[in-house]
Amino acid sequence: MNFEFSTAHRIIFKQGASQQIPALAAQFGERPCLVIGSNPNRTAWLRDAFNEPPLIIQMATEPDTDSMVKAVAAVRDGNCDVVVALGGGSVLDTGKVLSALATNKKDIFEYLEVVGRGTPLTNPPLPMIAVPTTAGTGSEVTANGVLLSNKHGVKVSLRSSEMIPNISVIDPELTLSMPHSVTASTGMDALTQLIEAYVSNKSNPITDALCREGIMRAATSLHAACEDGKNIAAREDMCIASLFSGIALANAKLGAVHGFAAPMGGEFKAPHGMICASLLPHVIRANIQALRLRTPESSTLFRYTEIAVMLTGDVTNEAEDGADWIQNLCSELGIPSLAGLGVPSKDFDKLAQKAAQTSSMKGNPIELTHEELIKILESAA
Repeated sequence: MNFEFSTAHRIIFKQGASQQIPALAAQFGERPCLVIGSNPNRTAWLRDAFNEPPLIIQMATEPDTDSMVKAVAAVRDGNCDVVVALGGGSVLDTGKVLSALATNKKDIFEYLEVVGRGTPLTNPPLPMIAVPTTAGTGSEVTANGVLLSNKHGVKVSLRSSEMIPNISVIDPELTLSMPHSVTASTGMDALTQLIEAYVSNKSNPITDALCREGIMRAATSLHAACEDGKNIAAREDMCIASLFSGIALANAKLGAVHGFAAPMGGEFKAPHGMICASLLPHVIRANIQALRLRTPESSTLFRYTEIAVMLTGDVTNEAEDGADWIQNLCSELGIPSLAGLGVPSKDFDKLAQKAAQTSSMKGNPIELTHEELIKILESAA
């Protein structure tokens, strides 16, 4: 067995830890760039806590290639020497890409996967501090930033192990204000990442341990966090599940759910976590069926049984029972179907073709045929 493992240089997990951010940033430089989301009032407390006013980069929508080029120019012009990103997954992704492109000055498409050349970074990124306010993407410890390529209509990554943030500050108190829909969407994203990394063809003993722990915490606490957003114990569990999912996906691969999510997220404005949730039980069933048909001795079939037991707590359950449990959870959380997310059936063939070319699909435990990919979409419609 051969594998490598990378994660953030430092992870701080503590209620109230966000109060340390200005002092942590001062360890790296004197001219911070603060990346925030759509509502500046929610992050004014951090902006005002710096000794000197930081450069503010506001990401009101999911980042795309055009907005990123403008933001990178602002960071360079401001001579920023440290990036702090406070927000959801899109904000954290923006911060990571900004820190990378501030010091690597070729055209953005030189570095992007799939639609670009995927050229490796030649210079270290600016120091980066990631502070998530949602519990789902795990972006605070991942090695990539996801952007929408406007001219290609697909979400793609800029990826490098050097893009893993220097410090990840996880303060569960920052997630207490998340509404039900965001809690459900981001939480299902974390659960999807844990499951896909656990059955990935690139999993390893370290990611396996993280995935097992994360899956059980999400199974226990996702519904509870959605029911009562002030349940700090459930919020802590989901922050851990998200953190572990990010570490796992950065060191293993994902699978068909995220393979589909890339082109869907590029063409339709549905939340990423909702797309993942709507697809997850159907991808699990398709993978189990394909494994039993083509590689019945695969150890991944046992892993799907383990997942079912971890989710339900019932040791008598079989592999498909995990998919049933997830589908029931999605119903209880109000997760819409693909049709409800605005994904029309007329686009299924095109989406299946695009999904097959994504980097995430390469981690799926078995290669799915075009017909099997179409059947997943039809089942999720």
